[in-house]
Amino acid sequence: MRISWTVTQLNRLKELEAEEKDLRHRFESDTDREREFQTLENKLVRSERQKLEKLRTGHRRPKLCRLESRLTEVLIDNGFVQVATPTIMSKGLLAKMSINDNHPLVSQIFWLGKDRCLRPMLAPHLYFVLKDLLRLWERPVRIFEIGSCFRKESQGAQHASEFTMLNLVEMGLESKDRQNRLEELASLIAGTAGVDDFVFQPVDSAVYGETTDILAGESRLEVGSSAMGPHMLDQAWQITDAWVGIGFGLERLLMVAENIKSMGRLGRSLGYLDGIRLNI
Repeated sequence: MRISWTVTQLNRLKELEAEEKDLRHRFESDTDREREFQTLENKLVRSERQKLEKLRTGHRRPKLCRLESRLTEVLIDNGFVQVATPTIMSKGLLAKMSINDNHPLVSQIFWLGKDRCLRPMLAPHLYFVLKDLLRLWERPVRIFEIGSCFRKESQGAQHASEFTMLNLVEMGLESKDRQNRLEELASLIAGTAGVDDFVFQPVDSAVYGETTDILAGESRLEVGSSAMGPHMLDQAWQITDAWVGIGFGLERLLMVAENIKSMGRLGRSLGYLDGIRLNI
């Protein structure tokens, strides 16, 4: 009977991004398995070291940082203004998004005492800024933010407790133009990230109600979610304009663009640098 990798060996090979065919390999004996493991691990470690050297002498910035820069540039070129809001969010702003003590999202939030938390989303702060900008600027008002969000999400290759979001909002549209504009902006962001294969899928959101997800790649991974208004949540902010908004997870965009299976390799990490394992 042929044997497979040990759990420890399999985890190590996954850390080093071994190919699927190598992970499925079977062996005649423990000796064969150990010999093959040493050979494969050494090969993968050499590859990771080469990637680190390329990072040091080449572009010198992680993929996530480079994607942030590209997206910032393209949005500014298309008339959007970048904003930067606090990472700490008040409980009161979440309440304006209908996230009360009984909401399913509450258990996923990193609370800092009773009344503050690490932001689980960018939208409440963007609403806060927009209510003033709509008073001060002519329409349309276009803003975006890129920053970390925090949730106690399900463990797995597609989730992380800290992840990077891009949220963009355009307010002051004609209602009839919203769907076309939403698709146009989604295409702009996905294309800038190097993601050409994506579809739109209507879904129900625990916060926004009816929304449209952006699913990308062969696995149809959710990389973004979009909504449009006027919306029932607008009332708490005295906003009446027609609008479109999209939130993209940058690590997930990179997963599709770079064909990388694990989100943990692409985000903020102590164990990886630009997706390269440091324990080598």
